[in-house]
Amino acid sequence: MSNLQTLENSSLIEQRLSNLEQELSTSQKILSSNFQESYWWLKIAGTFANDPTFDEVENLCQEWRKSAY
Repeated sequence: MSNLQTLENSSLIEQRLSNLEQELSTSQKILSSNFQESYWWLKIAGTFANDPTFDEVENLCQEWRKSAY
């Protein structure tokens, strides 16, 4: 293999590696955003803590479920 072929191969490998790194970065961003969106409920978890109105609704729902069965 000549020096020219070696340089061409090296350049090709570097370009392919660069492309792979870009694709990996894009994939990681997509996966990260999907992961965050899939746990949307974490953003609102605890919103009704110590809320007497919510507690009342919860009790009424429980009573209704018990009476329905």
